[in-house]
Amino acid sequence: MASCVVVLSFCLAFIPFSGGFTIPRKDRNGADATCGYSSCNPVKDDMINVHVVPHTHDDVGWLMTVDQYYYREVQYILDSVIPELVADPQKRFIYVEIAFFARWFREQDDFMRHTVKNLVSQGQLEFILGGWCMNDEAGTHYNAIIDQHTLGFEFLRENFGDCGRPRVGWQIDPFGHSREMASLFARFGFDSLYFGRLDYQDKDKRQNTTTMEMIWHGSPNNLGPVSDLFTGVLQNGYGPPGGFCYDIHCGDDPIVDDSRLHDVNVKAEVDNFLKAMADQAKHYTTNHLMVTMGSDFQYQAAHNWYKNLDKLIKYVNEQQVTNGSKVNLLYSTPSCYTYHVNRANKTWTTKEDDFFPYAGRAHTFWTGYFTSRAALKNYVRRTNNFLQVVKQLDALAMLEDTDNSTYNIRILSEAMGVAQHHDAVSGTEKQVVAYDYAERLANGVNEGQKLLPLGTVPSPPRSFCTLLNISMCSVTETSNQFQVTVYNPVGRAVQWFVRVPVEGSAYNVVGPDGKPVQSECWPVENDTLRIPERKSSAAHVLVFPVSLPPLGFNVYFVSRKSEAERKPSTLMLPQTPVSSGDIFDLSGKKVVASFDMNTGLLVSIKNVETGDTVSVSQNFLYYVGHAGNNSKDDLQASGAYIFRPNSTEAYNLTMPKLTTSSYKSAYGTYVHQVQQQFSPWVSQSVRIYDDMPFVEFEWTVGPIPIDDKQGKEVISRFSTNLQTNGVFYTDANGREVLRRELNHRETWQLNQTEPVAGNYYPVNSRIYIRDETKKQQFTVMTDRSQGGSSLQDGEVELMVHRRLLHDDSLGVGEPLNETGADGKGLIVRGSHYVFVGPISTAASMHRDLGERLFMAPELSFTNVATTYADWSKNFRTTWSGLSASLPDNVHILTLEQFPAKGPVPTTEQPFLLRLEHFYEKGEDAKLSQPVTISLQELFTPFTITEATELTLGANLALSDLKRLNWQTQDGTVTPPLKKEDHTLRFKPLKSVTKVDDPISVTLNPMEIRTFQITIAKRG
Repeated sequence: MASCVVVLSFCLAFIPFSGGFTIPRKDRNGADATCGYSSCNPVKDDMINVHVVPHTHDDVGWLMTVDQYYYREVQYILDSVIPELVADPQKRFIYVEIAFFARWFREQDDFMRHTVKNLVSQGQLEFILGGWCMNDEAGTHYNAIIDQHTLGFEFLRENFGDCGRPRVGWQIDPFGHSREMASLFARFGFDSLYFGRLDYQDKDKRQNTTTMEMIWHGSPNNLGPVSDLFTGVLQNGYGPPGGFCYDIHCGDDPIVDDSRLHDVNVKAEVDNFLKAMADQAKHYTTNHLMVTMGSDFQYQAAHNWYKNLDKLIKYVNEQQVTNGSKVNLLYSTPSCYTYHVNRANKTWTTKEDDFFPYAGRAHTFWTGYFTSRAALKNYVRRTNNFLQVVKQLDALAMLEDTDNSTYNIRILSEAMGVAQHHDAVSGTEKQVVAYDYAERLANGVNEGQKLLPLGTVPSPPRSFCTLLNISMCSVTETSNQFQVTVYNPVGRAVQWFVRVPVEGSAYNVVGPDGKPVQSECWPVENDTLRIPERKSSAAHVLVFPVSLPPLGFNVYFVSRKSEAERKPSTLMLPQTPVSSGDIFDLSGKKVVASFDMNTGLLVSIKNVETGDTVSVSQNFLYYVGHAGNNSKDDLQASGAYIFRPNSTEAYNLTMPKLTTSSYKSAYGTYVHQVQQQFSPWVSQSVRIYDDMPFVEFEWTVGPIPIDDKQGKEVISRFSTNLQTNGVFYTDANGREVLRRELNHRETWQLNQTEPVAGNYYPVNSRIYIRDETKKQQFTVMTDRSQGGSSLQDGEVELMVHRRLLHDDSLGVGEPLNETGADGKGLIVRGSHYVFVGPISTAASMHRDLGERLFMAPELSFTNVATTYADWSKNFRTTWSGLSASLPDNVHILTLEQFPAKGPVPTTEQPFLLRLEHFYEKGEDAKLSQPVTISLQELFTPFTITEATELTLGANLALSDLKRLNWQTQDGTVTPPLKKEDHTLRFKPLKSVTKVDDPISVTLNPMEIRTFQITIAKRG
């Protein structure tokens, strides 16, 4: 043991190279610093410095499950790397996926934990990115992206302090890159971002113009320079140069330097490496090059890598003396590389658009995964919704750890963190792994449900129904009397419609004020009855409106009507539509949808409030997936990653031998509906809710038939009379909207090889088209991430489901052929929400609905035999966590308790609060303006006594953030040298009842502000 201590002490000493530039090892307070940029190995300013970056890329599930990868591969990587770092203080290693590292660290004994902490404090082991996973950038919602990074940041902060804080984004494997990621990373406090994949045509141009590194404007129109991020494209994806892979799984020759042997190859290896560096140097503008030495699950035998890297560094650097070489190799990290590139004081080009879609070669567009595993994508979105509810209620109830709330929330949060991985929500994993992801989410939801009955106020034990989308809920089906508690996680009052499955056909509903609420029953649709996973006796769906307080709940009391009460019937049965000529209408107070009397197909939508009418038809079609063998470009098959139809034409899904769709229509008090049957396996219910400004299209697709041996990619296509000139708009991760143009890229000349797939983009929450002459907009909102486009003027299409028979040879090794419980193709259900109206008011509709869709009301159920009067004596029927509704442009993105002490010292249990302005500049005349709100008295259960603003990732006081500055060809320095004027720390308030200086916060468009708060419980 004593000898180990001596070795460790020696190895953790800093030994600089001679003759090089060494960063002064002082922190901002003048004390000795041991991590961060001050820990970088020295460079030689008069040479080309090659930053050798040992790394591993560990997918959090892909071909194996998370657990399988950990126990079969990942644990050995960390077991193997740590001794190598301890043995040599110049060696470096970076680690990324905290889902794996946290598991490994928790298994270690105290001595090993201290060893690792010392390595981190010396900068030898550095955490890059720091999220629970390396998330996908197309199918992920910004709320979940922030959460999964915060989860990883918190683990690092708690265990390693500021030395564990990541400074660099590392998205080396995702399949295309979202501008919103750059904006989020900048607000995390990152100084740079590096990735490995970009379109092959884009990369060719960047290499030829020496623009592989740039300043990426993450939010040029809203947040401005504070969202700018230095961004670099890695030369070799994320692997080593050809011939220099030294892992046990590689076939490259090791460096043989024993002159007594016959296979000495030092000169050849050095020459080849210098040639590779000379080639790489042609594409970069400074005298610093980064070389990624590692790849997927490598370094399980780290000594193999380090022994050969030691030799490579030694013999290449010897060339400086023997032949005047100007190449200098050193162990490094991406952050040290960033620091030295910044020191070069170059002027950088800028970029404002994103890196979608991504093509690896001609005919190989990675746009299929925008839709792959559509059911899993929806499950991830809904689970995120539930996670926010759990965290809010835990915070509002101020539950203590004795309630096991930290454990419950952690299980759910970690499941959600894993699900954001770029081979999870993306749908690019093996089928068995997809099942594992879904099981993890289900387990997390179960843990969250254990916490919710504790609630904010006393209530009877509650049940939850997770299969309401297929009209299945045992409590409501089997009870003649039950209560529905509806919680609203939005900070404003919300009007919504509850739909619950029931056996009977008529029910009484009493609201939280004791007054009756009119309801109606609809028969369960045939396409719901045929879903094999559904095991339910419910024959009807009970529908009634709810009015919900902000961040609060209402309780509704439901009882089945007696025989005497059932006259007249409230059952909504199909009716012959009332028509005017060949057209009939579904009419609400805010929108009218008109249909063809003969076919039952949509013909127009009218905005009642503005009078705007858009001619629009809608139909389901499918592309046939290409069945190539992937041996060359023009034989690329469509698969889990790749979308490649075998024709630019999509096939219509009208019923066989019929030229019209079969349909039924029905009209209720609140809901008006048309049921459409497009084929035996595709149907749709088109609904208008009386007070809602949108038309809902609830589609049911599957099982996709494959008897003809053809894979199919099903789309819903809307065709309008708007003139759009090849321009459409899609959102980035649910936040800002980007302009798209058919067959066009902003920064390079596109040679379009796939007219359909090459124009598909990720649609996380919305896609819309505009007629600038008519000043009209047509918007489709989604309930999950999907691929979408506008391939013809006035059209919008969204891919809703895929089933394919060929693998695309990109690693997953099996076709995307999902099946249901009956062994047949999987049936998927989802909804689109459609608006029409003036461009000037469109944002107020889709921003508001977008918030309510990703933060939808959460239902729970009790079946207590009681009356409203008796219940209200013992329990609350209504409650709100806010003292007043938030402004219409402000959203509470996060409200939760820190699992431990927060980043700012405090004696109280800290809470985390994120407030968001969710409108862009210029979207709405009123709602796009800055808004100021007072925090102190915002919540009803507690008063805020202290607030400190943090970085977006909640791991550093914003006032302590110092980012590197960069010069751009725009003539600016970014981020601005001036300190951000909204950085602040609120002082503790002396009184929680009388306050002279209330806490106020101003939010600008698209701004998210993050606070550590302490609270005092109200009496």
